[in-house]
This record gives sequence, structure tokens and C-alpha cells, in this order.
Amino acid sequence: MAHYEFAVDIAAPIEQVYDLWTNPERMSEWIEGITRVTDVTGPAGQAGTRFTVWFGRMRSPSEILEAEPPRHLRTRFGNRMLRGQTNVTLEPVAGGTRLTQEFRTEGVIPAIAAWIFALGSYKGSFRGELESFVRLAEHEARASE
Repeated sequence: MAHYEFAVDIAAPIEQVYDLWTNPERMSEWIEGITRVTDVTGPAGQAGTRFTVWFGRMRSPSEILEAEPPRHLRTRFGNRMLRGQTNVTLEPVAGGTRLTQEFRTEGVIPAIAAWIFALGSYKGSFRGELESFVRLAEHEARASE
């Protein structure tokens, strides 16, 4: 099992950040490699909602296990390459929102994959994807002012 934690500050209101983060139809805008999201079974950002994230032909079934809008989300995700849970907390801070994301993987292969994705801030890394999310959320916040 591997564990990684990352935090970013976002110049956007907490509700807007939560809504963007939990919208499966928009994940491909900030998560590298997503080609589509299918099989959405419930409302975005609500516990019990399931969906399938596709990276080309590789699928990753996902389920929201806990949701306390707009402050907390715990999700199970996975396939044989990368599986586990994410725990996301959002808190208001001066000028916006702090988003903290924890990854906990299950299994040896997923632990190795997570280690690779946890290194650096290249576009497909965990940190790189968070940086893409920050840019998107802040752009939308400015546009809605």
C-alpha cells in the first residue's frame, strides 16, 4: 500500500471548487489521459454515485463512498494498474479554497504506479493534474465574477 498527500490553494469559492472537482463529465479537462466517462449512476458529488473513467481502452470503475458537500469526498477507484481510494478535503482560506488530496493504493503494482505518478509535477503526475485543476478552477472563478 502507498500513501501520498498533496495540497493546493485555489483562488475560487469552495462551492465552485467542489462542483468542478466532482463533475465526472469534466475530469478529462484536468486529468491527463481520460478519453471519456461512462455509466454515471447518480448525481455528481453524492455518496453512492458510480461511474467508469476510461483511459483509452483501459477502464477504471469509481464510486463515491462519502460526500459532505462542499468540504469532503472519499472515492474508490481502480483497475489492475492503479487502484485504491482518494480522500479530498476542501477548506476556505483567505482568497479561496485549500484542496488536500490523499491517495491510498491497494496492491503492489498500484503502489509502483502511484510512486511514478507521485514523482515531480509533469502533466500526468498527481501534482501536475492538481496544477491543471487549479488553473481551470481559477479561470472559471474569474469568468464568473
